[in-house]
Amino acid sequence: MSLVPYEFIWRPASNVLGWTSYLGRPPRMDSAPAYAVPARRADLTGLPPAWIGVGTLDLFHREDRDYARRLQAAGVPCEYVEVPGAYHAFERFAPDSAVSRDFTNSALNALRRGLRLS
Repeated sequence: MSLVPYEFIWRPASNVLGWTSYLGRPPRMDSAPAYAVPARRADLTGLPPAWIGVGTLDLFHREDRDYARRLQAAGVPCEYVEVPGAYHAFERFAPDSAVSRDFTNSALNALRRGLRLS
């Protein structure tokens, strides 16, 4: 079995653990509460502003990109940051790189704006 880089950081089994922890039970595609997965809503109108940052090698890249586009199409303010060649949590493994600093600062600035701290 060959692994791609992101599988060393966040694997499908990690997803199951994360969802089980969040939901309090193993995840089932047909019964997640609506609040738990807003991306599954047909109409995204009225959702709060979002910042979505993802690397192109991330397990969630396509899903995150599509969700950001849907939010924007629904008129929801959404800042989408895509980092070419980055894997899940890349900014934690190379925190001193310019790319990591820019990515983290973008997220923090969005949070400050959302909390009206700046």
